[in-house]
Amino acid sequence: MSKYLLIMRGTDETNAAMMADIDAMMATTRQFIEDMLKAEVLLAADGLDDPGQGVVVDFSGEVPVVTDGPYGETKELFGGYFMLDVATKQEAVEWAKRVPAVRGSKIEVRRVAEADEVPPGSESNGQS
Repeated sequence: MSKYLLIMRGTDETNAAMMADIDAMMATTRQFIEDMLKAEVLLAADGLDDPGQGVVVDFSGEVPVVTDGPYGETKELFGGYFMLDVATKQEAVEWAKRVPAVRGSKIEVRRVAEADEVPPGSESNGQS
């Protein structure tokens, strides 16, 4: 079995559409989570707070620069995720197709690398 993240990506427009009928969206999402629990594939699921409440730590310069959200140049926002334990990428994709989402949003499917797949010596990435 492999772990896969189903990363929910939206825009200001898709987030507004979702919030327009949040009660129905939450009910559908709860049912989706129940389906994944019954199939014994769900490891974790979390949504994220409003991007305006976050910060970005930018390492472009010599010292990190912290900028408050919202992020002016971001066109898609990472809104949350489901972490699944499934046999194949195709199975993860099939679950992704079932995620309750509004038109225009996207679900990114990414495999989670196992600890033994991290190159030797990269654990600290040279930073403390």
